[in-house]
Amino acid sequence: MPTGVHLRDARQQLFDAAERVLLRDGPNGLTSRAVTDEAGCAKGVLHRHFPDFDAFLTELVLDRAAQLETQARALHEAAGTGTVADNITGALTTLFGPVPVAIIPLITFRDELRARLRQARPGGGIAILAQVATAVSTYLSDERELGRIAADADIESLTLSLVGGGHLLFADRHQDPPTTATVHKLVTTVLADVVQRRLL
Repeated sequence: MPTGVHLRDARQQLFDAAERVLLRDGPNGLTSRAVTDEAGCAKGVLHRHFPDFDAFLTELVLDRAAQLETQARALHEAAGTGTVADNITGALTTLFGPVPVAIIPLITFRDELRARLRQARPGGGIAILAQVATAVSTYLSDERELGRIAADADIESLTLSLVGGGHLLFADRHQDPPTTATVHKLVTTVLADVVQRRLL
């Protein structure tokens, strides 16, 4: 058992180790011992950088949620190009990648983690889902302003349907992710009314 391995950029290496454990073993397998074993360092290294394990997990989730910003910007910049359904399909497939999908049950599983996330970011109790919802909502609002969906489109309801439905499609970590065609079918079904009424 390694006890004295020095880590450069220890925080990031611990985050990366936690991600690997989470993807391999799921939320139940993510313990401080599993993380430090995966990182090849002493357990004390984690506690030198974080007051406790929930503080570590909070920072992990916020770090991974911040990484979704790049994908959210790409969706925002797609407004007015391609088709609305194709853009949303691509975004859901990327935003619900393996790591975000693995983090969501971790947040659901740990009450203290949800509480700390809400303190760190108001409304951020389920941080990853909140990031995805913000990205989709912003994009749909942009497309409504551009006239590519109906002017009276209910953005909040559409966002809930797309994000909730998308999450259900991707949520089973023991199955292969849904095909692009499956995701596209969900998106076109949800958007059918607001796209058709825009064309009338």
